[in-house]
Amino acid sequence: MKNLVSIEMYADGACKGNPGVGGWGVWLTSGSHEKSLCGGEPHTTNNRMELMAVIQGLMSIKNPSQINIYTDSSYVQKGMSEWIHGWKAKQWRTADKKPVKNADLWQQLDQLVIPHSVTWIWVKGHAGNAGNEKADMLANQGVDRQLTAMNLTK
Repeated sequence: MKNLVSIEMYADGACKGNPGVGGWGVWLTSGSHEKSLCGGEPHTTNNRMELMAVIQGLMSIKNPSQINIYTDSSYVQKGMSEWIHGWKAKQWRTADKKPVKNADLWQQLDQLVIPHSVTWIWVKGHAGNAGNEKADMLANQGVDRQLTAMNLTK
């Protein structure tokens, strides 16, 4: 794929308790453009929020692109780079024949990457990487918004 727009995506998830109230955050940059997104769920896991951050980031991209996706989740990075091929071949079962956890999100993510050229990059969390720190801040903002929404509905 040539002549694709190049995008840097930093994605992160957060959870207060695991399971607990969760948030996801994603920061995208392309040239001089940038976009920040965040959201949350009332009862979820950290791994689901890590996946949701990438899903929401990809859903916000309108055209096929060259995307570098940075995550501090080896679960997401290895899942998309290594494990997913075996899961698909085994009808979304693990090597020990158990259902893949979060298969609904993995399947959605698998479809969302199709039009793009994606590189998965693991970064150490909380180690001063500016993009990862921004995504972490957005994920925690997602948790805070969810907590606020929950308190308003009680």
